[in-house]
Amino acid sequence: MNKYLFSLAALFCLNCGQAQKFASDGAHGTPYSEGNLPNTERYKDYEENPFINTADEAVSTFSIDADGGSYCVARRFLNLGQKPPKASVRIEEYINYFTFDYQEPAGDENIALNSEVSTCPWAPGHYLLRLGIKGKTIPENELPNSNFVLLIDISGSMDSDDKLGLLKVGFKQMVDEMRPTDRIAIVTYAGKVEVLLNSTFCDDKDKIKKAIDRLEASGSTAGGAGIQMAYEIAGQNFIPDGNNRIILGTDGDFNVGISSDEELVEFIKQKRESGVYLTALGVGTGNLNDAMMEQVANHGNGNYEYIDNVKQIKKVFVYEKSKFYTIAKDSKVQVTFNPEKVKSYRLIGYENRMLNKEDFKNDTVDAGEIGAGQTITAIYELVLNDTASAAPFGTFDFRYIKPHETQSRPLNHAIESGISPISQSSENMRFVTAVAGLGLQMKQSEHKGNLTKSMVLELGNNAVSFDPNGFRAEFLDLVKNVEF
Repeated sequence: MNKYLFSLAALFCLNCGQAQKFASDGAHGTPYSEGNLPNTERYKDYEENPFINTADEAVSTFSIDADGGSYCVARRFLNLGQKPPKASVRIEEYINYFTFDYQEPAGDENIALNSEVSTCPWAPGHYLLRLGIKGKTIPENELPNSNFVLLIDISGSMDSDDKLGLLKVGFKQMVDEMRPTDRIAIVTYAGKVEVLLNSTFCDDKDKIKKAIDRLEASGSTAGGAGIQMAYEIAGQNFIPDGNNRIILGTDGDFNVGISSDEELVEFIKQKRESGVYLTALGVGTGNLNDAMMEQVANHGNGNYEYIDNVKQIKKVFVYEKSKFYTIAKDSKVQVTFNPEKVKSYRLIGYENRMLNKEDFKNDTVDAGEIGAGQTITAIYELVLNDTASAAPFGTFDFRYIKPHETQSRPLNHAIESGISPISQSSENMRFVTAVAGLGLQMKQSEHKGNLTKSMVLELGNNAVSFDPNGFRAEFLDLVKNVEF
């Protein structure tokens, strides 16, 4: 057996009882059980970023994160009256679940940058720096044709309305959004791998929907062969300069054998270089392997989303379907702080996205992808020096690769010296601060200071005039029922 197939078979083995070992760093996920929901859900705990003295290291470098899965996992727990497991909290995914009101890129660029500094509401004497990134919006009639392969887990563990049932609803909504020139194929895996639908143009939507309706869950899993088949079909129907993507739908109930992680990474890296991306959609409760799904999506040049309800289906497949169209590959941020102005800094979140300083200009180092029209946001907590200097706080550098190019493009933005009280800052600043506040509470952060529920609600309530599809209002309703 090909060594990569062996590793993938190990990846998707159900209930094999082996310890979790993840491809990115060899770290082990931890089963989670709380209250009346005993389960074997697996999350990877990342230690929080510390404060760093600017005099010791003025440069901070990280890969962007366009995922939103961690926030949806938290929403599911909170709606059940429970707090999410601490290990499940990736604050950058709380933040990037939401769309921000950022200016479009100019000229030939696919990316625009902005920044803002305000006071920090939970730590008097500290400040917050917001970094904003906006991916170019592309009109639907200008989007490239798509070659999608739906890779669907129909093993026995998927037999419930909140798993395969949700995916069926979501994929049919996706079909409704496709243009006649787009293509969809369906591969299923359980006890065997089946090509349920050969690649079909979306001018025959009834045929595709009927195939989705035939999905039924039963049996064990043969996921390794399934993902191999999905890549083969994507390759056979590859669209040069098009959008070629596998969308994996699963509860993520798979284990990686102790010696197979490196082989898995190599397999996914090879396929990533072919121009076929892999997006992971997680569903269900009880055996969700959040940690592995996030890593699979990262290595596959895709994104990881968790689907916990019907409204989230519409968000992924209708409202934000342009995320499936990548406009910036290997997107990296590098902030160089001015030691005259900034005494120390702490990046909030992005703990598993940190890069070495020299990685920034190295185009062989993988980083995150940004979809058409997508916004990405990051915030730092700052301690400033006592100086009246009007010099900038530092520089915000960004590099990305256009979808069908191989060399990165540099962008540069000066972080100006102005500071606003948080109450007088932009809506973008107030809302991201509110979301980060919820994340700090759910992370049980040692840096949450005097953060309160009323503080989060006040910030959020004053930042909802821009609220596409009502997700900010939903956030506020969620926070109202959370005990801090």
